[in-house]
Amino acid sequence: MTADPLAPLLALADIAPAVERARDRVDQAMRHRALRRHGGQVAAEVSLRSAVASAALEGYAHDRESVRAGTVTDPVSQGALRVAGALPGLTERWPTSPRQVLARLHVLAARDVVPENELGRPVADPVVAARLDGLAGLVAGGTVVPPLVLAAVVHGELLNLRPFAGPSGLVARGAARLVLMSTGFDPRGLVGVDVGHREREPEYVGAAGAFATGTPDGLRSWLRHYMAAVELGADQLTAVGDEILAAA
Repeated sequence: MTADPLAPLLALADIAPAVERARDRVDQAMRHRALRRHGGQVAAEVSLRSAVASAALEGYAHDRESVRAGTVTDPVSQGALRVAGALPGLTERWPTSPRQVLARLHVLAARDVVPENELGRPVADPVVAARLDGLAGLVAGGTVVPPLVLAAVVHGELLNLRPFAGPSGLVARGAARLVLMSTGFDPRGLVGVDVGHREREPEYVGAAGAFATGTPDGLRSWLRHYMAAVELGADQLTAVGDEILAAA
């Protein structure tokens, strides 16, 4: 029997407890009473906030209310909104056809940013192709680590590889959210992890660079950051729920 390639990550110092804490924080947020009657409204608001955060992490920071009002038209922000809106419809395809879904995410993210003939096409690099195949294998059932760990690896690897031209960070963040949605950890996309990344942006950038080294310390740094971002995403869900109940 082949050993799980991601299992050693859970043996890194502090990682298993960090994963447990993040999961518990999400479980607590998922019990918010706003989700009983206003679940769709909560999901839509989290989706908007996640898109705004993801665009900001690409260097296109805008006021959330301006984005909501439709006055922000830069193509990267529009791409982030398209990616966020498409995730529920891509959830079922993700575990069976991850390469196709990544291509679709790039088409959504990079429209009007890169030439049309580059949309959905990974860069022509055999090393990138091989690593994408490996990542696809993990998504398609090649690991049984907790969804939070798989999402962190998918996110970190795609940030490192930059397999698509243009705003590839939008693709990486969308793919990580798809892991959480498709595994049933966050089926409605209620946890604004990207908001957590944005709130800790210097750490996000530094930890992503550490992940790229492939060293145990680098991997640990990224995983610790990712779990902290998940906790902040759970807090964001609670805040959105409180706001919607207050306005009801």
